[in-house]
Amino acid sequence: MRLSAFSAPGRFWRGNLHTHSTLSDGVLPPSEVCRRYRAEGYDFMALTDHFVGRYGYPVADTVPFRAEGFTTLIGAELHSGPMSNGELWHILAVGLPPDFAPGNAPDFRVLPGMETGPEIAARAVAAGAFVAIAHPQWSGLTLADARSIAAAHAVEVYNHGCAMGCDRPDGFAIADLLLTEGRDLSLIATDDAHFSEPDHFGGWVMVKATENTPEALLAALKSGQFYSSQGPELRDVVVEDDRVIVESSAVVSVIAQGAGMGAKAVHGQSMTCAEVPLERLGASPWLRVSVIDAAGRRAWSNPVWR
Repeated sequence: MRLSAFSAPGRFWRGNLHTHSTLSDGVLPPSEVCRRYRAEGYDFMALTDHFVGRYGYPVADTVPFRAEGFTTLIGAELHSGPMSNGELWHILAVGLPPDFAPGNAPDFRVLPGMETGPEIAARAVAAGAFVAIAHPQWSGLTLADARSIAAAHAVEVYNHGCAMGCDRPDGFAIADLLLTEGRDLSLIATDDAHFSEPDHFGGWVMVKATENTPEALLAALKSGQFYSSQGPELRDVVVEDDRVIVESSAVVSVIAQGAGMGAKAVHGQSMTCAEVPLERLGASPWLRVSVIDAAGRRAWSNPVWR
């Protein structure tokens, strides 16, 4: 069985799904944020400013910054609450309509009677968005919190801004537990760039689509036809009964991960094809693949169900 990202028609397009500008707490205007991603070789990006009243509930219009070979997705980082720790939810929504209705979040404070996180996530999905649970480790998310966002398509498993700003970039612990409970989720790496520190160009998605248009990219994201990376390329992932075969750019480690303690790694020098036996994954109903290059940069497949 070949993962859909590698069997679907089209080519891979590189994009960032989590970014901020002066419309909220970023330091660069939207035009400059888009210019920098385009100059860095990205095919697309989503500007996802904080959707709270302090900033006028922005859903950034980035259509004027599209150009040949570069497009944008319309989105926002949604906030409501509270989570179990008493703080506001952070929920990434990409593919929102420009007139997405504000909730009751005038600032980053919890108020009585606020729309819940699950409610605003479900409303975003109903409006057509691809929705991800943002930076679980940084948020202090519990498993019960994550379970409650039943509408989510994905978990943000690597957040480069959280890596650089607070060393809390991880979402894999939460994602793996949700997968083991049977949730059908994909995994995204993002920047969460504010351009106030070295928080940009460090984590992205590679989306398989027939064209670089918002419609095609959004459909592919919702279908899980992508992988995430800090640098390495994944070129093929094929799951057989007793092994997974991985083709990639040159890497030193290829790892298959499953439920619980199930994992197996293969190591080498400049490997571009590796076979990882799956007996250590036992009866795990799902598996995913990680690769690591000589610089320590990683790429991650989406989960596949066995």
